[in-house]
Amino acid sequence: MKKNPTEEEPEFPRSIGKPSQRALLTAGYLRLQDLTSATEQDLLQLHGFGSKALSILRPTLAEHGLSFKE
Repeated sequence: MKKNPTEEEPEFPRSIGKPSQRALLTAGYLRLQDLTSATEQDLLQLHGFGSKALSILRPTLAEHGLSFKE
């Protein structure tokens, strides 16, 4: 069954780049909401994930009322 577009969960922005997307998926972060259980330091330790991706994800999370774990 296909979800209504308004019910879809926000995806990772493409602008973070494929290596960062792969790093997140490999680490088990499948949805934007999953990132709320990670600190910025947790993500920066992932192979292929860098500070540019982090700077893109911060405002993306905020747009959806989410944030990284403190």
